[in-house]
Amino acid sequence: MLSRRNIIIFIVLFIVIYCLFFLFSFHHKEKDESLMSDVGRLVPIKVKEVVKGLEVEEMKNLLQEAKEQNLKVSIAGKQHSQGGHTYYKDGIVLDMTTYNKVIKVDPEEKLITVQSGATWADVQETINPYGLCIKTMQAPNIFTIGGSMSVNVHGRDIRFGPLIESILSFRLMNANGDILNVSRTENEELFRLVNGGYGLFGIILDVDIELTDDVLYKVSNEWIDYHDYPEYFKEKVLNYRDVEMHNARISVAPKSFLTEMYVTNYSLTDEKKLEDYTDLVDEKYVRRNKFAFGLSRNSDWGKNFVWFVQKHAFKEGKEKFISRNNVMRPEVEFLNYEGKNDTDILQEYFVPVDDFPEYVDRLREILTENDLNVLNITVRHVPKNEEAFLSYAKEDMFALVFYINQGISAKEIEKTGEVIRKIIDLTLEMGGSYYLPYYHYPTKEQMREAYPLTDEFFQKKKEYDPDERFMNQFYEEYGK
Repeated sequence: MLSRRNIIIFIVLFIVIYCLFFLFSFHHKEKDESLMSDVGRLVPIKVKEVVKGLEVEEMKNLLQEAKEQNLKVSIAGKQHSQGGHTYYKDGIVLDMTTYNKVIKVDPEEKLITVQSGATWADVQETINPYGLCIKTMQAPNIFTIGGSMSVNVHGRDIRFGPLIESILSFRLMNANGDILNVSRTENEELFRLVNGGYGLFGIILDVDIELTDDVLYKVSNEWIDYHDYPEYFKEKVLNYRDVEMHNARISVAPKSFLTEMYVTNYSLTDEKKLEDYTDLVDEKYVRRNKFAFGLSRNSDWGKNFVWFVQKHAFKEGKEKFISRNNVMRPEVEFLNYEGKNDTDILQEYFVPVDDFPEYVDRLREILTENDLNVLNITVRHVPKNEEAFLSYAKEDMFALVFYINQGISAKEIEKTGEVIRKIIDLTLEMGGSYYLPYYHYPTKEQMREAYPLTDEFFQKKKEYDPDERFMNQFYEEYGK
């Protein structure tokens, strides 16, 4: 136990460091406005122009002009893909974020029709009064529907698989400006290509999305041995039908590196009334959390401190109640970061459920022998789904979501790439795969092994878009 004197010293030091952090964080930044990049900031490219605010007829005219001038067109949402998926050198970037109307809600059918530039937050605010909720989306709600479809996201819900399962139909504008109805019964092949298709087949217009009921959850945390996680998950989570959402976190703190682990379960409950918890909650304490998380970027002490705080925040037996809609509005703003010489990136690896303990042990060896500044690893469950051409869950998987800090120089990028390719080799050796929306560290051979339909996917791209009008840096890297 810490003495009162030590606690006071600790608090004073925390406040001093907090003040210093914000004193030196507002440094001058020079930006080249002619360059475009995404949130990862590792692929800055000069584009011809960025066009936004278009309606359907204007999009059609834009494609005609691009054809006449032989220009490439890329499609962008919130640009949280981190490998140049939303732009192309000297091309036109179609910014869809203002094409964002909610068109219709059908409470009885539990269905919403929305333009592709709307965010999940827009959807939540619309459907919350109806007592409805999203089935599947990324943990944060800041992304656009079209962007989420293009990377075929998954989330915390263990009963629903990737986003493609929730998409009923959509309209797509192809390279000729024709508008196609796309579903599992109409243009079915395009349905499997566009979901998880990284904007290469056309402009997603409006989308019909299946919803579910908003419900109340009781939140419980448990600390477990990572060796026991597969059995724990199957017996106490997956087979317990009241648990609908789940996630876990494994330590990246040097004192407990990839050994300590806790899980969070969200179980249906009638102990409280749902209506007392349905107000949508916005993020709080952003500056405090930004400071605390920032400590882990620069020191082992900071990583140990952040894990210490989490251990106290996620104690077992601590009761909390939350609506499903609010579970799907987690705190993320504190992660926004624009270092002068470094950036935060994501990586994600999928491994078969039963192989999780061995994977963690072998992963620990790689990360101990190689320098990679891992700030966080979250573990989620992804049910098997092979509907999309570029499907990542060939069986029930655990997804390990890495949050990494790295330098942005060419030397630092190559250094990070060497480690990530080793992790991917391990993942593939164990029958797993990796997620595609991030920087192009993987080799073409690794992509083909992780995604057996890679060559067919790119061949279909050329069949549906022979002039390769829709283009991005991801396709330039892997599709050529």
